[in-house]
Amino acid sequence: MNPELILPLLVYLAVMIGLGLWLGRRQSTNGFVQDYFLGSRSMGGFVLAMTMVATYASASSFIGGPGAAYRMGLGWVLLAMIQVPTVWLTLGVLGKQFAHIARRVNALTINDMLLARYRSPLVVLLAGLGLLAAFVATMVVQFIGGARLLETVTGLSYQSGLMLFAGAVLFYTLVGGFRAVVVTDAVQGILMLLGTVVLLAGVLQAGGGAATMFAELEAIDPGLVQPQGPDGMLGMSFMLSFWVLVCFGVIGLPHSAVRCLAYKDSAAMHKGIIIGTLVGALLMFGMHFAGALGRVLVPELTVPDKVMPTLMLTVLPPLVAGLFLAGPMAAIMSTIDSQLIQAAATLVKDLYLNHLCKTQPAPATIKRASKLVTLVLGLIVLWAALSPPEMIIWLNLMAFGALQAIFFWPLVLGLYWWRGNSTGALASMLTGAVSYSLLLNLGIKPLGLHAIVPSLAISGLAYVAGSLLTPPPSAEVRALFGRQADTPAAR
Repeated sequence: MNPELILPLLVYLAVMIGLGLWLGRRQSTNGFVQDYFLGSRSMGGFVLAMTMVATYASASSFIGGPGAAYRMGLGWVLLAMIQVPTVWLTLGVLGKQFAHIARRVNALTINDMLLARYRSPLVVLLAGLGLLAAFVATMVVQFIGGARLLETVTGLSYQSGLMLFAGAVLFYTLVGGFRAVVVTDAVQGILMLLGTVVLLAGVLQAGGGAATMFAELEAIDPGLVQPQGPDGMLGMSFMLSFWVLVCFGVIGLPHSAVRCLAYKDSAAMHKGIIIGTLVGALLMFGMHFAGALGRVLVPELTVPDKVMPTLMLTVLPPLVAGLFLAGPMAAIMSTIDSQLIQAAATLVKDLYLNHLCKTQPAPATIKRASKLVTLVLGLIVLWAALSPPEMIIWLNLMAFGALQAIFFWPLVLGLYWWRGNSTGALASMLTGAVSYSLLLNLGIKPLGLHAIVPSLAISGLAYVAGSLLTPPPSAEVRALFGRQADTPAAR
């Protein structure tokens, strides 16, 4: 165990915990629920950009994605760049409309928006259950990524690394809530960017430059320098599927969409789009490119997911490696804290406060319940992460697709097609979830496409058919979603 490596990581974890404590002690001016689950809608442009990028860039981006590039070469780097417009798409499609409607109906969660749009408790119940199931799966992936990082770097056992990582994330999320999540996201986004630049520079220097390393990759396997990858795996069907799964479909991810409720004005949103897209492009290219080139420097890895921490230990001095290992650590933590707070909001705000309790509990009771639910969810995920698979990217993509199959059309068409109603939303959510599960589990790939492509097509048709075959939404709903209101975010 090298203290020069461990010390910076421990300092980083301590800073995140300290931020959570400090932010958790700040007095709320808008009530506990709005402050804990949405940070009182106070995000500026830079924080918005960094939290969007940090939430999207997860263990899959910093551990699983580079691991896939290590195995499949430069073709996977090209494929990964498909993700670059995700911030622009999410904020551009949902951002402004979401913000001004959320202020009019005082929506704090995605399910609040669905309830305002469809006026159906059943839609909220299905959305809540789907969100919880998919979030548990993706949070397990983040815990596994964090534990593997600590295992590789420090020499701790996988289980010890898991306990250390999970303990830090749970603590600062528990005490600081959404405000701690977005502020730590901003710090973590900066660390990710610095870590990416330093690592890529170290890899290129250690390998003698890009041209030399390309030649060595070709010598290992010519497929590693071809756009289609080894054995032509990255064909057109795979690329189309990947584009839908990690770019277009990201608009329907609830933990990204909820950030559209929390920025303070439209200037912040526009700044967030520009900064977020630029930072996202640098991160995606740098980490995946380093992963692909890593095949030259560390060719004998049996677990591809270990390529990033192994490269940092190989090409950087121990103290610098320890400092910038905080980059991938930050990517993982920033995703899981967002999902954890959204999962807790779903249980406490959407299901319990809105539908189950008969009388409004005291604020102190709500506060205790919110933190208890956050803790219990974290412990469930921790238990599930004790037995990890070999490559986490496939588990992460599976959960990604499930969220998109359930939420994409009710969110997007709910905003932009006034004729959509609760029957259409329910039909879309059910057909999306069922078709995605069946196609994925049975291994059925129409035209070689990933299950998410036909699932989105089926759920979109179900939304339109269900809406047209039943009465239109009420005049009140049409008025609410039909024109912009004079709110700060709309100006």
